[in-house]
Amino acid sequence: MANRFVLNETSYHGKGAVAAVATEVTARGFKKVLICSDPDLIRFGVTKKVTDVLDDANIAYDIFSEIKPNPTIENVQAGVAAFKASGADCIVAIGGGSSIDTAKAVGIIITNPEFADVRSLEGVAPTTKPCVPIIAVATTAGTAAEVTINYVITDVQNNRKMVCVDVHDIPVVAIVDPEMMATMPKGLTAATGMDALTHAIEGYITKGAWEMSDMFHLKAIELIAKSLRGAVANTDEGREGMALGQYIAGMGFSNVGLGIVHSMAHPLGALYDTPHGVANAIILPTVMEYNAPETGEKYRDIAKAMGVCGVDAMSLEEARKAAVDAVRQLSVDVGIPADLKDIVKAEDVDFLAQSAFDDACRPGNPRDTSVAEIKELYLSLL
Repeated sequence: MANRFVLNETSYHGKGAVAAVATEVTARGFKKVLICSDPDLIRFGVTKKVTDVLDDANIAYDIFSEIKPNPTIENVQAGVAAFKASGADCIVAIGGGSSIDTAKAVGIIITNPEFADVRSLEGVAPTTKPCVPIIAVATTAGTAAEVTINYVITDVQNNRKMVCVDVHDIPVVAIVDPEMMATMPKGLTAATGMDALTHAIEGYITKGAWEMSDMFHLKAIELIAKSLRGAVANTDEGREGMALGQYIAGMGFSNVGLGIVHSMAHPLGALYDTPHGVANAIILPTVMEYNAPETGEKYRDIAKAMGVCGVDAMSLEEARKAAVDAVRQLSVDVGIPADLKDIVKAEDVDFLAQSAFDDACRPGNPRDTSVAEIKELYLSLL
């Protein structure tokens, strides 16, 4: 069986990369842009860093900002209407996963109108046409939405997150400029950073992993482990390392899948509006322990990439524990809560476990699981 890899046509990395937005819009012959960004980014002047670039190049644009942190079906439908009304021929998505995921869904529906109900996009939808061209400008170092073929939309009516996987939705251009991330508060930096680490670790041990994806994921783990504490402290080195590390993790996991950390995190976002990175960070060490028997020597590699000393001399069990301990310590150091006690209500655990089992990320988990076992994992975190 052939292994497929899908990446952006073009990506720009490093300080000042945001200037390439105008270059790409002009070079590709686009006449008008619909900007997808969220209200906070507009309020704090982050979106303006991009609109200034467009203004300087005399590029016309409209702004759509009806986007929630966990974007909903209704947000997508409003975005489709905004795109049609604007007369735009491309989208510039500015933000983290929320803005970029919304842009992907909007872009897909515009070119594949038979999926206008949004729910039909869940899973691997049989779309036939590439979405409206998207230039994705990342403002968080975590989701890697700018390089993935995945997006997640919340179905509020049914209290669930829909994971959508579609090669037609990948942005044609990714802009990864650490200066666009410099205004992220510490809590968001920590949460999105741990989301990126979860991508890298789950991608490394998922059933679909292979040599090329392993290469990306190990480097991502190394960069994130070395950079996240500094990014939370807002150092230049930390920001730059996280910007690159999260993107590299996205290059990998987008093509091979994830596991039940994400499956368990998604229902928390749908039911309680829990920030996705926080949910992943809390769950990750516990699920790593659960998955360890099915990972061979891979936790030894993870421990090395996390900077643990003396790993080669450890037994397999010691190396596995060292990897989990290093992840748990990083989470503590950046201020992530240790458990779900303040998030999950005990009476919701049955619903959460079933939702996690039904989630599109679950089949990639290295250890086959069940609703009952997922329920026990949730309960162990209460």
